[in-house]
Amino acid sequence: MSRQPTHPGAVLREDILPALAITRTAFAESIQMSRTMLYAILNEEKPITPETAIKLSIALGNTPEMWLNMQMKYDIWEKRKTMKPILKRIKRVAELAA
Repeated sequence: MSRQPTHPGAVLREDILPALAITRTAFAESIQMSRTMLYAILNEEKPITPETAIKLSIALGNTPEMWLNMQMKYDIWEKRKTMKPILKRIKRVAELAA
């Protein structure tokens, strides 16, 4: 299994917010999000939703797809980890037809 993708909340927490030099509360207010929700994202407890991705893209000048792609990669990696025993038992359709 490859390296675990970075949760987008970690990118916000470690790279973006320190570079902006504003408080988490001020950032939450600027993107019309509750402080509680922002903190949950920064602590990697909540995912980036399409709504949040749009807000972040407007505030930070990037795209919602960037945020959603990061979240999707993280989610798929996490889900594969928990599904490992099930995935081992799945047969490829080509094997069934042979």
